[in-house]
Amino acid sequence: MKTILITGAAGDVGTHLRRELAGKYALRVSDLRPLKKFHASERYMRADISNFADALRITKGVDAVVHLGGYSVEGPWEGILSANIVGCYNMFEAARRNGVRRIVFPTSNHAAGFYRRDQTIDHRAYPKPDSRYGVSKVFGEALGSLYADKYGMQVLCIRIGNVNPAPIDKRRLSIWLSPRDLAQLVTIGIEHPEIRFEIVYGVSGNTRSWYDNSNAHRLEYRPRDDSEAYAAEVLAREKPGDATAERYQGGAFTVEEEIPNPAPLPRTARKKRR
Repeated sequence: MKTILITGAAGDVGTHLRRELAGKYALRVSDLRPLKKFHASERYMRADISNFADALRITKGVDAVVHLGGYSVEGPWEGILSANIVGCYNMFEAARRNGVRRIVFPTSNHAAGFYRRDQTIDHRAYPKPDSRYGVSKVFGEALGSLYADKYGMQVLCIRIGNVNPAPIDKRRLSIWLSPRDLAQLVTIGIEHPEIRFEIVYGVSGNTRSWYDNSNAHRLEYRPRDDSEAYAAEVLAREKPGDATAERYQGGAFTVEEEIPNPAPLPRTARKKRR
């Protein structure tokens, strides 16, 4: 059984992914926050990925890294720099030094959030980040390209839309990714023999999708879910939003300077970082 490191394992996406992969891999789950529940196949290692020594420690002896850790929304540059720029570099470099050849980097739709909603884009679209957070994800994609070309690593970048059991609003009807479709994409990143460096969109087979995800389909992705099953219920409760946010794929990230962090650090960790 392969040993897979999942960073950011305490977050919503990490929690969904852990449940879906339970029993399929030996999971080394890591976060700066504590994890309260564990599957029998999981081993928890607390780490701050902005600390290179921590990144080296958690990547030692694994077969692949799924790097979900980081600041997950638009926020202050200091936090994004530490977690998403320094932390991302640390994870790639630590993996390289420890001989880990496979990295699955769940990037974000916000790396291309300033495309309009009436446009369909694919993996070759030039990055148009909608936020400092989006810029950090473009950085991670570029870093993945470097490590693939310079060091021969195998990197799958998944531009995740929104992972939830069901879509929660109109925008997410276009970018929704079910947990089981997330797990399928991550498994492709871990197992597919022909990956060198690839960018795909982390979305289910949504009727309303803004993405041509043919590159994922080329890698044998076969989504099992479609947000259209929830469309009537979602649209019935939808309320008008900001005109600019409604124009662009990135939604509120195109207009907000800071979005409440859904996964704040524990108080002791915040004090330590200061």
